[in-house]
Amino acid sequence: MNLVSWNVNGIRSVLKKGFLDFVREAAPDVLCLQETRATPEQVQLDLPGYRQYWNPAERKGYSGTATFTRVDALGARYGIGDPLHDGEGRVLTLEFPDFFLVNVYTPNSQRELTRLEYRQGWDLAFLGFLKRLEREKSVVFCGDLNVAHTELDLANPKANVRNHGFTPEERAGMTRIAQAGFVDAFRLFTAGNGHYTWWSPMAKARERNIGWRIDAFWVSEALRPRVKRAAILPAVMGSDHCPVALELAGA
Repeated sequence: MNLVSWNVNGIRSVLKKGFLDFVREAAPDVLCLQETRATPEQVQLDLPGYRQYWNPAERKGYSGTATFTRVDALGARYGIGDPLHDGEGRVLTLEFPDFFLVNVYTPNSQRELTRLEYRQGWDLAFLGFLKRLEREKSVVFCGDLNVAHTELDLANPKANVRNHGFTPEERAGMTRIAQAGFVDAFRLFTAGNGHYTWWSPMAKARERNIGWRIDAFWVSEALRPRVKRAAILPAVMGSDHCPVALELAGA
């Protein structure tokens, strides 16, 4: 099974920038989108063969996730079952025969860290949700995690220690997920730095590859042997993020 995840920074915007061409060329079995910022009624998508699942935010033009699949899902779950966290359309889960696929758009702590406390609560609640799913079957989760987990995951770690996306608190949230038995699929294949998924629109950051790796696939430890490929697709334009991909064997 070939999976792709992409923060599109507005589905209506990326549709004008080659989105459909990318989907047709990449032909993923499942495509997870974050920051859709639209309801399905606002978007006309010509994607034959794909069933569409949407979880828009209550606030118009904000946040939101969508998952498109051409592999039959057993069902869908919207949110994490917590009213404190489920109004922004940030989590959309599809159930397949032998794993859950969780599409997540993690809250940003904001430039002045005004949402850091909320983010810490979110991290704990999201991990609890993942572990509840794991009681039923293995889990793949993917999306914009809004954190560079280690110093290898951004170009300038020392300059960003207290900036949103690289605070000790946010990084600790990802460490707890790793300690709970989830594996960063990309790091099964690729070591070192220089591999990024988001770039600031300022100072030609993407051209210079001064970026952050904040988009990823993580899998339950039980799925590790089935991970055949995990990649970043930096040549794909249309958003300030690029897509990331995962190939699972036997699914």
